[in-house]
Order: sequence, then C-alpha cells, then structure tokens
Amino acid sequence: MGSAARVTSAAEGLPRRRFTVAEVEAMVAAGVMEEDERVELIGGELVPMSPKGIQHEVMKIALVDRWIRTRPENCTIAQETTFRLSEDTYLEPDVVIYPRATGLRGLTGASALLVVEIADSSLRYDMGRKAALYASFGVRELWVIDAIRLTTRVFREPSADGYGDTRDFRGPDRLVPLFAPEAFALRLDELELS
Repeated sequence: MGSAARVTSAAEGLPRRRFTVAEVEAMVAAGVMEEDERVELIGGELVPMSPKGIQHEVMKIALVDRWIRTRPENCTIAQETTFRLSEDTYLEPDVVIYPRATGLRGLTGASALLVVEIADSSLRYDMGRKAALYASFGVRELWVIDAIRLTTRVFREPSADGYGDTRDFRGPDRLVPLFAPEAFALRLDELELS
C-alpha cells in the first residue's frame, strides 16, 4: 500500500487521538507501523514526511562524508536519528551533532551542538513549522540547507517564540557553527556533490 493511501482527512475538524513517543515505538515493535516509515510525531500527531529527492541525498552524503573525516573524537554525528524532544514529539533531522559524553539517551534540544535539515521539496516546512519546534525545545543552532540552490539559513538564539537570530548564507559563504567545534565549518560550494 502506497504512503498516499495511509494519509487520511476524514477526521478533519474533529478531535484526534494523541500518541506518545513510547506508543509509536510500541506500534513499530508490534509491526503496526513499518520501522522505516517516514513520519514524525509532533504534539502527539503522526505527520508523514515527504520523500527525499536525489539532491537531498547527494547533499546529505557529501556533508556527512566531510564531517566524519574531520570530526573531533568528543563529538558524535547522528544521521536521521529519532530525536526525542518530549513525551509526545520526535523529529528526524538529517544530521545531529552532539557531545559523545551525552550519548543518544541524553540527547536533548539543549545538548545538541548543531541540527541540520536538508531540504529540496520541504524547504518551507523546515524553515517554518519545524524551525519553530526546534526553537521551542531549545536547539541552540539549526542549519536548513537548500540542496537545490546551495543556500543555508542559520537559526540561533532559540525561545518559545522562535529563533531570535536568523541569517542566510550562499554556497561560497563559510558556515561556522557557534556551538559545535570549528572542525564542522564548511562552504557548501566546496562539497563533492556528485
């Protein structure tokens, strides 16, 4: 059954049942949901994610390849991990960099050094609703990379109302994280995007 058949609108305007992260994980363990099903849990609602385009994948591979070669030993790079932000919210960012000492179990919005979302078709969502969610959970630095235009919007200074500092960068501009080590600095136009 295709993913389009799994999306419903019959309950539009009616109350819906809220899920917790633990319940979603139990549904996956019981086989009710596929383990690789592309969904995020936002405020208790399962939200299907759009399929990734080829440019998205090319950018993610180039970025992760670069960072794995340059990362300091005290940092971990997680790709497409289930980022459990609260009892009823998890997101699946393309990349999360966090202190190795924290471990995945200790990963929170505040302990993440850098979160990266790569967009080709989801740019508006990633820069809007998703950025607001990251800010509300205290993620100190978020990069949303437009894989088509080779631009990046950097979000910093999170609050309940969103990010206080938002800056745009082009491909030749040097991106330097404030909270992750200097080893993660880069220029998008220097990545091997093939």
